[in-house]
Amino acid sequence: MSNRFSQITPELLELSDLCERNSKIDPALYDRYDVKRGLRDISGKGVLAGLTEISEIVSSKNIDGKEHPCEGKLYYRGIDVENIVEGFLREDRFGFEEVAYLLMFGQLPDAQKLINFTRLLDKYRSLPTNFVRDIIMKAPSQDMMNTLARSVLTMYSYDDYADDISLPNVLRQSLQLLALFPLLAVYGYQAYCHYHDNKSLYIHAPKPELSTAENILHILRLDSQYTSLEAKILDLALVLHAEHGGGNNSSFTTHVVTSSGTDTYSTITAALGSLKGPRHGGANIKVGQMFEDMKANIKDWTNESSVADYLTRLLNKQAFDRCGLIYGMGHAVYSLSDPRANVLKRFVESLSKEKNRIEEFQLYSLVERLAPEIIGRERRIYKGVSANVDFYSGFVYNMLDLPLQLYTPLFAIARISGWSAHRLEEIVNSGKMIRPAYKAVSACQKYIPLEAR
Repeated sequence: MSNRFSQITPELLELSDLCERNSKIDPALYDRYDVKRGLRDISGKGVLAGLTEISEIVSSKNIDGKEHPCEGKLYYRGIDVENIVEGFLREDRFGFEEVAYLLMFGQLPDAQKLINFTRLLDKYRSLPTNFVRDIIMKAPSQDMMNTLARSVLTMYSYDDYADDISLPNVLRQSLQLLALFPLLAVYGYQAYCHYHDNKSLYIHAPKPELSTAENILHILRLDSQYTSLEAKILDLALVLHAEHGGGNNSSFTTHVVTSSGTDTYSTITAALGSLKGPRHGGANIKVGQMFEDMKANIKDWTNESSVADYLTRLLNKQAFDRCGLIYGMGHAVYSLSDPRANVLKRFVESLSKEKNRIEEFQLYSLVERLAPEIIGRERRIYKGVSANVDFYSGFVYNMLDLPLQLYTPLFAIARISGWSAHRLEEIVNSGKMIRPAYKAVSACQKYIPLEAR
């Protein structure tokens, strides 16, 4: 028997048709009124909607008054993220906590400040009494982003100063969420597996001596075992996903909702809702699914013509989900290269060797090489196309034996640092509520009395 609560009835279908008929806007009107759909101009460049010191994306250089594509760069508080990664890897330590400090406070911590910061996160890495039993264990969702959002919103009820938006209190809330996101996501996944898949339920408490990446692997795995390489690559993925300019959808959402004066839990829940969307945080899931279909339909993964034929069929809506996309290729801002993908790729090969999956890595490398040429041939595009961070991150998570349901929550676990930085920046600088203009293009109608309709 189907769930009546979830049923689409004939009445709803009729009302849906009515809604669609009376909601469609003539596309020509966007050109007539020079509306920047998606807050982007015709070339794809974002409309300037604010200022930020938190991070910057560079994808072109101005030469003689003209924009020319360049190798992509990502800066956290003015520091090249590639230099940040090189720094903590050279010193053989984890980097996510350092990056979170940098994003939120605007400067790199010295050794003692970093120790104090990690100790503060350890202090906050404890859920309220009975939260796991009363909240996470009840009505577990098949989508971990919904579980995470519900948990965050419910934390409002446990906070005596939930509505206090003074800087010290918002900072306290932000640090607590940064510390707790791994627990909320992983425990939610384990509860779902227990109640819906009849799997054994185990809840590991986090360990204070472990980094965020190590704690994720520790609380997720039944035996709590992981290799040094696994932990370092997961930490690297968190660093690369921590922030990406103020114009990405979820960070912009954080600014918009914060500007209304609402509480931290409502703001971060809104950001989670944004990130959940497959056009934003769920892209690496599509990449993984696409490659699974590719491996199932190509006999020889080293045969360039077979791979090229599959990619061509993808673009022509003849393969996989028939949406006409090669997932993981192309980005709204980067054209020549995505620096995050470049950094991640350097370590993917090492992990694929440790996991005995080097043939799959070689397939990914082949697709990365062939796809731009095929896209350029099959499509008219105004800029170059390169692999984005999602192209390799899904493969990394799969090799780490992380469940598909946690791919997007892992993005959130990293991005809560960037969201928190943007919320704090908006609170410090906000003077007005963000309220963009929409032009009404509806035709005038006369009110008709009910009996005359």
